[in-house]
Amino acid sequence: MIQTMPLADRLPLYARLMRIDKPIGTLLLLWPTLWALWVAAEGWPPLHILLIFVLGTFLMRSAGCVINDYADRDFDGHVERTANRPLATGAVSTREALWLAGGLAVLAFLLVLPLDALVIWMSIPALFLAASYPFTKRFFALPQAYLGLAFGFSIPMGFAAVQGTVPALAWLMLLANTLWTIAYDTEYAMVDRPDDLKIGIKTSAITFGRFDVAAVMLCYAGAIALLAVVGGMISAGAAYYLGLVLAAGIAGYHYVLIRGRERAACFKAFRHNNWFGAAVFAGIVLDHLLRAA
Repeated sequence: MIQTMPLADRLPLYARLMRIDKPIGTLLLLWPTLWALWVAAEGWPPLHILLIFVLGTFLMRSAGCVINDYADRDFDGHVERTANRPLATGAVSTREALWLAGGLAVLAFLLVLPLDALVIWMSIPALFLAASYPFTKRFFALPQAYLGLAFGFSIPMGFAAVQGTVPALAWLMLLANTLWTIAYDTEYAMVDRPDDLKIGIKTSAITFGRFDVAAVMLCYAGAIALLAVVGGMISAGAAYYLGLVLAAGIAGYHYVLIRGRERAACFKAFRHNNWFGAAVFAGIVLDHLLRAA
């Protein structure tokens, strides 16, 4: 039985529940966090803030995965890609999952306590967004937009940590991240669309219908355009825009992958978004290095 298994035997199940074996989600959450910290600090952020946000990203993504599987435990068994998740198979109990998610969230909250009071207060809506996102798939036609807010809330928090305030620039970056999230998570949703239609949950891939590919590309374009506006606001140099050009090229490659709407290709495009985020970050870092030289 679950309750009588030694803790050592439970840990691999908890790790799977936290998606430690699938770091792409952490990376997609980390890149916009790093964008914000570097822009807010105009270069390298204070080391303690950087470490807190990197570790916090891992903890909150892990907690979000556990909450997501808890919310979807009655659906995942009917979806080909998620049928073997620990909660769907009963290998982990709902009580265990709630304790695990709560523990991870508490650890993340403890991390921000040394930071500015504004960051601490902002951690409350950040937790709410992360915890409530999985349930939006029941009633909201574009849950990926809600996910974008949840995944990007580290942006205004990063500005608050570095500058003690949240300028308009931070909210513009959050909007850009939301569009990027809709793009890559629609690619992800395109993988599960046949199963999602059967079980009746809502996703952007279903909402966009036959315009899904066009919607993805428009969201990529909108994200890059907003990041270009950000570049103008911070008087960025050519290196920053070179990063955006590279990101646009990566988005173009994703079009090649998803235009046929094949499951494996759409999933490959989703995972490849790590390089989109990395390209934008590389442009930001190189721009600051050149300006400091």
